[in-house]
Amino acid sequence: MDLEIVEGISQQDEDIILDKLKAFNIECFGASDRRELAIPLRDTAGDIAGGLVGYTGRGWLYISILFIPELMRAKGLATRLLTMAEAEAVKRGCIGAYIDTMNPAALALYLQLGYHPIGKLEGLAGGHDVTWLEKRF
Repeated sequence: MDLEIVEGISQQDEDIILDKLKAFNIECFGASDRRELAIPLRDTAGDIAGGLVGYTGRGWLYISILFIPELMRAKGLATRLLTMAEAEAVKRGCIGAYIDTMNPAALALYLQLGYHPIGKLEGLAGGHDVTWLEKRF
């Protein structure tokens, strides 16, 4: 088999690989009951400026994106978004949530909100670290 490194593939090709992985995982672990979860933040014009994106599945909430635009920061929005997402996850039967971050300010907030580190990758370019955190409900 000839293998080559490429700088990306089409969305269609990526979806093929993902579909094969999902089928394998369902065969091995059963259905995931995955459901998308998003809370968009809109600016005064009604355009999306940030928000929270994630999903629930296998009893957990995964927060893949949490972004608060600079002009909306320091108003408690990140806390509100996390609280809303966690409440919805509980309604969906989840036992906890997990998230990762490279941002020291975000890390401090997550710790303050009851998240606990479960792993860390140190030494990323620029001297940054990424921390994975969980919170049990």
